[in-house]
Amino acid sequence: MRKLMVAGLMLGAVQGAQAADLPILRGALPDTYGPRVVNWEGFYIGGQAGVGESDMNFTGATRSVAAHLLANTAIEDAANVSSWPVGSKASARGDGFGGFAGYNSQWDDVVMGVEVSYMHGKFGGTQTDSMSRSFTDAKGYADNITYTSTATMRLTDMGTFRARAGYAFGSFLPYMFGGVALGQADIIRTASITGTQVQAGATPSFIPVNLSATDGKYSHLVYGYSAGLGVDVNLTAGLFLRAEWEYIRFTSPIDTAVNTVRAGLGYKF
Repeated sequence: MRKLMVAGLMLGAVQGAQAADLPILRGALPDTYGPRVVNWEGFYIGGQAGVGESDMNFTGATRSVAAHLLANTAIEDAANVSSWPVGSKASARGDGFGGFAGYNSQWDDVVMGVEVSYMHGKFGGTQTDSMSRSFTDAKGYADNITYTSTATMRLTDMGTFRARAGYAFGSFLPYMFGGVALGQADIIRTASITGTQVQAGATPSFIPVNLSATDGKYSHLVYGYSAGLGVDVNLTAGLFLRAEWEYIRFTSPIDTAVNTVRAGLGYKF
């Protein structure tokens, strides 16, 4: 009996020593089997492509063109034609491609950095709107006037310089960003004033009205700001995939905002 008790105590001591070496008893399980945090620190570069929607406000886009066209006329003095509310908001789809480059700094799971992003493509659109009114001017003519406005906002290049902040979780790096935006655009605005001026007994009694003027700015620099969200996913070594949404707002004679959804492939050195 005594021999059995001694043997049992010795077996228990051996099993206890082995159990003490198990990772779960040392608290090593999370380190061994937990998510691996990727090292995102360093320079990186990549390419991207995307689709988007341009939201433009054409209201009053040709006002200055019409005001110059009608300066010192009885029509403008009587009805302030150039200020008629022609034009409205419009949206158009577009697509493009480009690249990005930047640098990340990393503190444990927190990643912060700066980046430049560029897209070349076809964004923007065109709208034509008109308004007609009848009125009597100071010379006594009955004026029947139509104001037609045609405006085009065509963005070919967009670039942003932005700051990024993200949180690394395993192979994933979700992030948000904000910064300044620059663009190259063709902005074309045409104002047409057509109609008639009629007065019985006057000389002449009938005057046709057919005036038109165009203001074109080509490869014009526009600027604004950007903001958005995205996620980088490490594939292997420095290679990573990217999915991103970006909002860009440009201030110009035609107020324009561009929302794009992008996919990219990059490499961190």
